[in-house]
Amino acid sequence: MSDNQLNVAVIVGSVRDGRFGPTVANWFVGEAAHRDDVRVDLIDLAEVPLGASAPSMSPPAEVLASLGELTPRLAAADAFVVVTPEYNHSYPAALKNAIDWHNAQFHAKPVAFVSYGGLSGGLRAVEHLRLVFAELHAVTTRDTVSFHGAWQQFDGDGLKEPEGPADAAKKLLDQLTWWARVLRDARTAHPYSA
Repeated sequence: MSDNQLNVAVIVGSVRDGRFGPTVANWFVGEAAHRDDVRVDLIDLAEVPLGASAPSMSPPAEVLASLGELTPRLAAADAFVVVTPEYNHSYPAALKNAIDWHNAQFHAKPVAFVSYGGLSGGLRAVEHLRLVFAELHAVTTRDTVSFHGAWQQFDGDGLKEPEGPADAAKKLLDQLTWWARVLRDARTAHPYSA
């Protein structure tokens, strides 16, 4: 990896059977692949069996094993993109649980959102997540990518009309990488303390 490249963790927040998250996440990873300033680490929470165990001082062995894989990947990230659906006007419980197991890994790092679902395109979930990440001393980007009625926008070949979402993804990545570079330099020069 070049010193100029940024590590961007793309987190797939849905773990439900039949979920649409991987379709959206894979599209976004494809958009990020057009850039030479980022390296993507795709983190699918369905592959991180945290279950319903809430953060505790003595987690079960299987949760410790999952954290042993997830935590270093989050710590290594310079920035995050959270791919989230909207469930009942908010984000999935599995996503909140994964966030709650971590704190310092998000400090002074930028977070962007790609959302999907129903008429709102997942934007209500994004607004809730902004409050959570503010508590973790993270900076959220203003612009998002959101798919209203996502199931109708994708087919077997990907997005039916890719131009608008591709433009939105570029703008999101431009903002995210600006923040990531500035904050990485600042953390290097002056370690962040919460």
